[in-house]
Amino acid sequence: MKIAYLEDDESQIERVSEILSDKGHECRILVDGSQLIRQLKRETFDMLLLDWQVPGVTGHQVLQWARSNLTERVPVIFMTSRSEERDIVSALSAGADDYIIKPIRAGEFIARIDALARRARPHTASPPAPIEVGRYRIDAATRTCFLAGAPIELTSREFDLALLMFQHVGRILSREHIGGVVWGQPPDAISRTLDTHMSRVRSKLQLRPENGFRLTPVYGHGYRLDLLAPLTGHQPAE
Repeated sequence: MKIAYLEDDESQIERVSEILSDKGHECRILVDGSQLIRQLKRETFDMLLLDWQVPGVTGHQVLQWARSNLTERVPVIFMTSRSEERDIVSALSAGADDYIIKPIRAGEFIARIDALARRARPHTASPPAPIEVGRYRIDAATRTCFLAGAPIELTSREFDLALLMFQHVGRILSREHIGGVVWGQPPDAISRTLDTHMSRVRSKLQLRPENGFRLTPVYGHGYRLDLLAPLTGHQPAE
């Protein structure tokens, strides 16, 4: 199998890589979640091994992105030193298929990978359901966006931004998270570009109170898309 492994601990990287290569697996090492998201946009993997806490975009955020944006459900195993029940529940609830508590044991590790691979194939996941809220419809499967039934012409990057914001209505998304998910780069590398694209998304989608939404920058943090009180006479898009 071709496996992407997100980890920044060199000792863990060496051990896991050796175990996987001994079993004939191809292991691609990535030390930052934004790097992994870039790779997932370019190529497919048979399985993802995600450390919880890594620099930049975390393993938990990568998992959320993968479940929201990949049309095929890639098996995911979380590898973490966190052993408290609430952390395990959080990972599984976000879409992880299994988890392993560090330090790993080689026999158990391979057994879990093999068992998950058997469960995952040949099943194919259904495309993500369109987001329909207020007058808007955002369809990740067809990469289309509508306002009151009328299509909105967006560039690929603008669509990615719109989809991300509508997936997290009411939540502040950090510039770091947005930059990692959409550009696969840290925020300092795309700061001006990010603000320009956000301005275009606000304008093209007409994210104004009369349409029930407001997209605002949050100083020192990032951006937030707010759903305002439903307006009389405004019907959801068909």
